Amino acid sequence: MISTNRDMMVMLRKEGITDKEIQFLRQLLRITESPIHFCTAHELVDRNRITSNHKKILKRSRHFFLGSFRFLINKN
Repeated sequence: MISTNRDMMVMLRKEGITDKEIQFLRQLLRITESPIHFCTAHELVDRNRITSNHKKILKRSRHFFLGSFRFLINKN
């Protein structure tokens, strides 16, 4: 979930972007991609139950495949 090495494309109307602006964008992404924000934006559906429990969501989201009848639903 946390990736410090990434490619980022920013489209601007002006010529260039300063290092200060790049650092600000990296900090902004680091904050918004935190596990707390991820759990706030998702719910875990497990056959007949819907849970917002942070521990269960993080435990299940670590796996690429969730298994049968388990879904991560984005609240947005």
